[in-house]
Amino acid sequence: MTNRRSFLTGAGATMLGASLVSKAGAASLPEAHVHTSSATAAPLAPGAGRPYNPVVTLNGWTLPWRMKDGVKEFHLVAEPVVRELAPGMQANLWGYNGQSPGPTIEVVEGDRVRIFVTNRLPEHTSVHWHGQLLPCGMDGVTGLTQPGIGPGKTFVYEFVARHAGTFMYHPHADEMQQMAMGMMGFWVTHPKNPRQHAVDRDYVMLLQSYDIDPGSYTPRTNTMLDFNLWAINSRVFPGLDPMLAGLGEKVRIRVGNLTMTNHPIHLHGHRFEVAGTDGGWVPKSARWPEVTTDVAVGQMRAIEFVADAPGDWAFHCHKSHHTMNAMGHDVPTLIGVDHRGVAEKINRLVPGYMVMGDKGGSMGDMKMALPENTLPMMSGDGPFGNLEMGGMFTLLKVRDGLKRGDYRDPGWYRHPPGSVAREWSGELPPAPSAPGAARAPASEALEVRKPGAGHGAAHEH
Repeated sequence: MTNRRSFLTGAGATMLGASLVSKAGAASLPEAHVHTSSATAAPLAPGAGRPYNPVVTLNGWTLPWRMKDGVKEFHLVAEPVVRELAPGMQANLWGYNGQSPGPTIEVVEGDRVRIFVTNRLPEHTSVHWHGQLLPCGMDGVTGLTQPGIGPGKTFVYEFVARHAGTFMYHPHADEMQQMAMGMMGFWVTHPKNPRQHAVDRDYVMLLQSYDIDPGSYTPRTNTMLDFNLWAINSRVFPGLDPMLAGLGEKVRIRVGNLTMTNHPIHLHGHRFEVAGTDGGWVPKSARWPEVTTDVAVGQMRAIEFVADAPGDWAFHCHKSHHTMNAMGHDVPTLIGVDHRGVAEKINRLVPGYMVMGDKGGSMGDMKMALPENTLPMMSGDGPFGNLEMGGMFTLLKVRDGLKRGDYRDPGWYRHPPGSVAREWSGELPPAPSAPGAARAPASEALEVRKPGAGHGAAHEH
């Protein structure tokens, strides 16, 4: 089994490759800032260059830069990293500057940028600046627009950030392996005028998927669709931080999708508008209200809304399998199956065996023993008990009196008296039924029948 220690030890040979850069060359490079914390970093206010309104990367950070002769210089390091997906589970990934996804890069429209990329991986790589309009030779497609960046080598990209908008970066070298291992990052180009498209809070996130067997640490990179971990910025619920907003603040959430499938992103309690795409900003006359927007593979969407409803509101992908962790795809449906006799026999051979699935998939408060480095499918504790969600799920916490720039978790929402759904013990009104419908008693077990041979043959294609 590959664990954290052996993963980083095996990467040691590639880390030494950075010494291939000459001392004079290394001295001329901007500092390669490293960040390993899984907590959401505070927005990075611009200390040099033109002003802008910084974004907040959920459970991530923004890459610092230096100004040199009027050029904004960054240093990305492609390297193996260990990322905590949620408390109790770590993953051996590839990323940038100590983390997957890599740090967010923030620039201003019209900036000339110079990005140094050092490769500490065991194979060549490149960086494609997804959505940028730039010279062909800076597009980062290995073999087409540039040679690969070999292990231990440093390449430099330089271009003008021509258009304000929301973008991404990722390799175009051994793409199936490198992106499946977590190599990607966010890029935001702010408008020249800080008042243009201004909001009170601006969040960014990348959607990712991993296939990590229970008890393992390293993703299976040949998986196409049957992933078992669906992540936001390489974190899964309950490991994701909440997004915060003061009551009445205007909020933007930028979402990029580099998984193998689409994600209908849904926000509870608010209506929003799609204000931006990977192609740029949507004119206000062309926007319409939504509560769910589909983000296809390779796309970016920026949604905007006014946080006008106090509370703790769910924000998630609306594909139900994408709000689970360690999802198994070969588990049979056992609803209505009588386990009683079978369970007694199995318990004699396997003490502690639990019947599951005959009444549905909810685990309630049951805690099962899990393999090392594995998360339960649905976990997390809410103010009213077990919160049966995971994966691409987090919260938007809207609070009256939350000061602008305050990103400290305010805790659970305190509901006004009488505003929480509650059990009813009084007389019930009649419940209408569809005409001609027969209703089975709730206590009656379902009869499970398998189709006969004739039925199966009739439906063969």
